[in-house]
Amino acid sequence: MTDDPIVFIIDDEPAILESLDDLFRSSGLRTACFRCIPDFLNAKRPEAPACLLLDVRLPGQSGLDFHDEMVRLGLDLPVVFMTAHGDVPMSVRAMRNGAVDFLIKPFREEDLLQAIQGGLARDRLRRAGAAAVATLKERYDCLTERERQVLWLVVSGQMNKQIAARLELSVITVKVHRGQLMRKLGASSVIDLVRKTDILSRCLGGDALH
Repeated sequence: MTDDPIVFIIDDEPAILESLDDLFRSSGLRTACFRCIPDFLNAKRPEAPACLLLDVRLPGQSGLDFHDEMVRLGLDLPVVFMTAHGDVPMSVRAMRNGAVDFLIKPFREEDLLQAIQGGLARDRLRRAGAAAVATLKERYDCLTERERQVLWLVVSGQMNKQIAARLELSVITVKVHRGQLMRKLGASSVIDLVRKTDILSRCLGGDALH
């Protein structure tokens, strides 16, 4: 994995690809250029913050249809559209699907670079969030079955005495399990513990946590 961002470009016109490649490289950005969607899908993509600059009109599948497919497949890559033949319905469709921007050719280099930087910033945030959730899941996997039982009773609002009665344990034993699970999850308080379990439940699903 690298922190060096990369811009993927899909456009079927070689001259445009070359021009865009020069622009981004002169701005210190890595690029990977493709003339069609299958070439992009078949390429190995580096694990780095990325943004896709996508032409609307392409041979075969259109850029808009491909973006729809990306959303369905959960391919979470920020997209900036570009086209010489755009209209309002196209732009509305793209933005409703989560596109970063919809640029009409010819566009200013400054506008393009700003849109791409916005997409890269969005992807950095997504990656940071995914990494944090992965770390939290690893911590959760280190809990014993008993610690997990205590955890869900704690975040449901039950007190130590109630948990002890529910699990047929001593209060002291519950306190020990509670301290261990909070340490393993890196929780500084019950409020923090609730926040962490809520993140796990929302991102991974309740069934994946038991």
